[in-house]
Amino acid sequence: MAFGWKLYGDGKTPPLGEAVAPDERLSWPRTVGIGAQHVVAMFGATFVFPLIMGLDANLAIMMSGIATIIFLLIVKGRVPSYLGTSAAFVGGVAAIRTNGGDSSDVVGALLVAGVVLALVGLVIHFAGLSVINRVLPPAVTGAVVMLIGFNLAPVAAGVYWPQDQWVALATMAFVIVASLALRGFIARISILLGLIFGYLLSVLLDVTAGPITSPDGTGAVSTRDRINFDAVGDADWFGLPDFTAPSFSLNFSLLVIPAVIALVAENVGHVKAVAEMTKRDLDPVMGRAVFADGVATAVATSVGGSPTTTYAENIGVMAATRVYSTAAYYVAALVAILLGLVPKFGALINIVPGGVLGGITVVLYGMIGLLGAKIWKENRVDFANPINLVPLAAGIIIGVGDVTLRFSDDFSLNGIALGSIVAVLAWHAARSLAPADMRAALLREGTHPAAASSLGHHGAPDPSSVDEVGRPGVPGSNR
Repeated sequence: MAFGWKLYGDGKTPPLGEAVAPDERLSWPRTVGIGAQHVVAMFGATFVFPLIMGLDANLAIMMSGIATIIFLLIVKGRVPSYLGTSAAFVGGVAAIRTNGGDSSDVVGALLVAGVVLALVGLVIHFAGLSVINRVLPPAVTGAVVMLIGFNLAPVAAGVYWPQDQWVALATMAFVIVASLALRGFIARISILLGLIFGYLLSVLLDVTAGPITSPDGTGAVSTRDRINFDAVGDADWFGLPDFTAPSFSLNFSLLVIPAVIALVAENVGHVKAVAEMTKRDLDPVMGRAVFADGVATAVATSVGGSPTTTYAENIGVMAATRVYSTAAYYVAALVAILLGLVPKFGALINIVPGGVLGGITVVLYGMIGLLGAKIWKENRVDFANPINLVPLAAGIIIGVGDVTLRFSDDFSLNGIALGSIVAVLAWHAARSLAPADMRAALLREGTHPAAASSLGHHGAPDPSSVDEVGRPGVPGSNR
């Protein structure tokens, strides 16, 4: 099934307890309405992360629509999902720029990572998910995700926050309060709401308090308005975004490839969640879905766009509406493509003040890091076992501390790349050298987030995984 949707009932909202299947649709006006909800759900993160990575946000939005269409075609419409900008690569991109790379180097490295992800998808398709658990057990996956997030702390603290510390503080506080005080779909877009709040606050302060004297994005201290709308006025209403041709470097590619580990867990976890909601067995297309995301990332970055991933935010929209129709995702993709063809809209995005990004990034970067701890917790990783404790401790500190290992003047490993390599290789070395009782203790841990059938968004237990008294079940156990 690609475009042959059956009309669901009378085309109206499904009654309680029923749902619209991926190969069905509501009436076209209602389908367009659901598609618009998906655009709002993906919008905040899809343009915030390109801004943080120094890429064209307008192009990222347009390519997210193209990437979504590519994904839906490759999975033959069996997995309803939207592909937005991935946060997993933010740390690697920051490392590339710190080491003198420009946007061409960034998108070249990301393209290579997309190819690697596609190859992993092929491996999963032909060899099965069990191979992922053998190579990347939960202890290792959690460590890599954690060091990717926490490696970014100096960027938030040293680049964005100092540009306007009070706006950053206010934006951070708003995001925290909004994520807790709001409910349902509105709570899911707290980052977007925080960005709008910080944007408007910056405009208000420019009018009432005047210019600010602080470091800009380059670290140079200057006196300026928090927001300058000149670029918006100069931009055209319609036109193509700015494209960037990729350039390739082994060093830079190694800085972003570790994020593929996080994407495998994220993509497959999302497909598992969709399978639970739609009550369909999607395991046969799991590898195809990962492959599709890799292809979409390669296509998006080949013209200067951002890397992609399946979005939990849009899975949340499906859960709330009980409409799993892929027709709505095609509508959302087309809207995103049209938005990408409005340069004035892109200019409005690109002038988001650094202080606003400071308040958002301290939350986002920390959340990325803590997802690693979440993987450990949900898979019962035992840190009393030296197999887990010793090598992963070393890998995390190398990644967070941005340690460098120099092989020559032209080749070195540092930060995320070196930390990930140490975490993976040292863990397997420790396991092979450890006594039998330590190795046996590993069997009591859970499976890889990508292989646990009772895992949902980012490895969270699904509602179906509960014991007889309603407590969340423990994946991989009978307790």
